Amino acid sequence: MRNAAKFTTAVLAAGAVTLGLTACGSDKDSGSSDYSGPLVVAASPTPHAEILNFVKDKLAKKAGLDLEVKEFTDYITPNTATEDGSVDANYFQNQPYLDDFNKKRGTHIAPVVTVHLEPLGLYSHKVKKADALKSGATIAVPNDAVNEARALKLLAANGLITLKDGVGTEATPQDITKNPKDLKFKEVEAAQTARSLDDVDAAVINGNYAISAGIKPAKDALVLESAKNSPYGNFLAVKEGNQKDPRVKKLAKLLTSPEVKKFIEDKYQGSVIPSF
Repeated sequence: MRNAAKFTTAVLAAGAVTLGLTACGSDKDSGSSDYSGPLVVAASPTPHAEILNFVKDKLAKKAGLDLEVKEFTDYITPNTATEDGSVDANYFQNQPYLDDFNKKRGTHIAPVVTVHLEPLGLYSHKVKKADALKSGATIAVPNDAVNEARALKLLAANGLITLKDGVGTEATPQDITKNPKDLKFKEVEAAQTARSLDDVDAAVINGNYAISAGIKPAKDALVLESAKNSPYGNFLAVKEGNQKDPRVKKLAKLLTSPEVKKFIEDKYQGSVIPSF
């Protein structure tokens, strides 16, 4: 799975994706400079679409921005739709993930502005503390390259494993040099990690999927990723060349406004952290 770049699409239903794409309403070719019409942004439902809908409902009209939000449940389609012009922009990912995606998929997506961080967390229905995990416990981790490495680094930062010196965003279980609890790792789609909690001893879950599952990262995580100097801030992104789109510039300004910062802090209570 690693050699195949580990990109298996985790879409809820093929029909839902088809509907989402056909409804995107952006008919511009990749080389078009027609910036009329609504700005169509692909986003994960939580918290990205929620933040965008706050902007749409509370801020966009006054700023002269016609914003349309399209929700996707996977980590693949928002980028491919942005690349082919089905949507104008997306908001769901971090820099290491985008770098890996562009390299392996041959896409040309570029960040515009970083908005927030969703700390990755370790969760369990079977133990209350990470050090209570038993020998041989199985931990579910996301199966895409970047998020699996991020999960392993979280475990290493909290003393559950030791990783090879210098390992970065390509870390795999093969890079573990010490594993005192003989932990086992089950690779699953990132979108399925929360659903796997009853089948494993613990799971490392991305913040957006945790929140969508009714989990409160700031309260429920056994261990939680530190926001300090994190490279995993989530940003608004477009196809290269579209950063000059005046609609994108308006949205970037609104997403980093005091109003959005307050909305994030009030709604997510530390489970999502503003990065501006």
